[in-house]
Amino acid sequence: MKIDRLPYASAHTLGHALAQLDTRLPPGEQLAQLIAAGQDQLPQPGGGATLQRWQCLALAAHHDLSLAKLYEGHTDALAILAELNGPSRPGAAWGVWCAESPEAAVVLRRDSVGQYVISGRKQWCSGATALSHALVSCHDAYGERALVAVALRDRGVTITDEGWHAVGMAATASVDVLFDEAPAIPVGQPGEYLSRAGFWYGGAGIAACWYGAAQALAEYLFGAARAQTKPDPHRLAHLGEVDVALASAATLLRASASAIDRAPGAYAGRTAMRARLAVEAAASDVLRHATRALGAAPLCRNARFAKLAADLPVFLRQSHAERDLATLGGLLTQLEDAPWAL
Repeated sequence: MKIDRLPYASAHTLGHALAQLDTRLPPGEQLAQLIAAGQDQLPQPGGGATLQRWQCLALAAHHDLSLAKLYEGHTDALAILAELNGPSRPGAAWGVWCAESPEAAVVLRRDSVGQYVISGRKQWCSGATALSHALVSCHDAYGERALVAVALRDRGVTITDEGWHAVGMAATASVDVLFDEAPAIPVGQPGEYLSRAGFWYGGAGIAACWYGAAQALAEYLFGAARAQTKPDPHRLAHLGEVDVALASAATLLRASASAIDRAPGAYAGRTAMRARLAVEAAASDVLRHATRALGAAPLCRNARFAKLAADLPVFLRQSHAERDLATLGGLLTQLEDAPWAL
């Protein structure tokens, strides 16, 4: 189905486009429809409408987490390319493949005619079979982290069927990709991908996806509680817990978006890390309370609920759990005063 092209992306216009998608199509084809409709053109993070951007990410996750994974990666790539003056490829579907593994590495060098090429194995390549381009992290000849743009249908790129066995997020097909002197275009200077202000803005945007998925799960519990003819105090208690978790997370996301927009270009590591960890905790709470309150029925008899419940724990592991908590604690110790005054 062709989606009418709308002038800009907002929660309203994206919601309209999502409602028109054929849910039988794989996420990559749905992403292509959103791109064709212009619904990948989100406000630049830190540009004054960060909350609007995150609302769109949450809405995509509310619709389907596998689609949201590809949509978030594509829109993050567009933001990175804009921030680092990377190449423009109108209509392309982008991924951001920057997970690093000690078992797999990608190396950047110049070939015999002076052109940049990359070689090696990259793991966790979400949407590899469906995307046209990717931003790939690698190491240059000096061992520094670099970022390059790669056309995935170019020579030297092999998309495998290896590396993904999970039931959750299976539709993202996050497989391994092999590069064998594949042409590459450096994006930014070595190390700039990590040092730029937008690195943390994008990291916080992931939390908006977690929030949208948790909201979708919570709505099942909300509907079940409203439908009861005789109030169940245990179910209502679970609903109360869900409300506290989501309301707290939403408040922090709004405050974080506002803080980023008030100081565009400023370091936002503590703001982003706190938002990510708070939303991760809230989403985990929602999943626990919704499944305990509703029992096995929706997990076994409602395909969308069951898929969400399987997808969300996998997606949440983009957080590094206690390692991220320790990072946040370290950032806090750099402050002169404790930051919790009301």
